This record gives sequence, structure tokens and C-alpha cells, in this order.
Amino acid sequence: MKSYRKELWFNVPARRALINITPQVEECLRESGIKEGLILCNAMHITASVFINDDESGLHQDYDTWLERLAPHEPVSQYRHNVGEDNADAHMKRQIMGREVVVAVTNGKMDFGPWEQIFYGEFDGRRRKRVLVKIIGE
Repeated sequence: MKSYRKELWFNVPARRALINITPQVEECLRESGIKEGLILCNAMHITASVFINDDESGLHQDYDTWLERLAPHEPVSQYRHNVGEDNADAHMKRQIMGREVVVAVTNGKMDFGPWEQIFYGEFDGRRRKRVLVKIIGE
């Protein structure tokens, strides 16, 4: 069995963003040479997420609105975590959206359903963060 590991780095200038990372993960798969196996992608920061869904701008706006309703950023004083910080909402948004995804690899391609794409969700941007891509298989 082969193993491949790469870190994808992001520095999002805004507080929140959803970034389609499918092309970068596809490049990792090509580099790995693996034809049958599994891809694990996970956010290596507790205020960021990796998830699978549709790349549709209306849906992304709906996510942003929904997440802000569930865990509003302000007032920052509403959170105990925010003593000296202002990112408690980002931790909660990450918990809702998830830490990682696993994708099957079949015949050298990601085995997606219709419209599925991999996204990096940033909820406390303005600094460098990374996503781990780990691929195992033959």
C-alpha cells in the first residue's frame, strides 16, 4: 500500500469564506499515483472546516446566513471563550460544518456523487491555516 501526504495552506483575508479545494485535492491525487484507495482531507485548525457539498453561490450565502444565525459573531461578550479573544463563534461554526471528509478513489478519480465538491470553510480568517490531504491505497 502507498501513502501520500501534503498540506494545503490558506491565508483568507476575510473573517469567513468558503473555498472550493477540489482542484488542489485532484492535483494531490495525480501526484500520489494512487488509483484505488481513500483520500482524507481535514482542517488542521479548530476554527476551520472541510466539507463536501455543491459549489453554488446561493447555497454558500445560505450557509453563511444560517451559521451566523446559529452562532453569531457579535456581540463577542456573549461567549465565555471570548475573554481576551473574539472567535468563539468560529469554533462553533467549525463544529457544525465538520472537521474532515473521506473520499473514495476509483480508477484514479475521486468517486463523487452528482455535484459533490470539497470545500475549505474559514470562520476566523486573516492568518495562515492548513488542510491535510492524506491518500492511501494502491
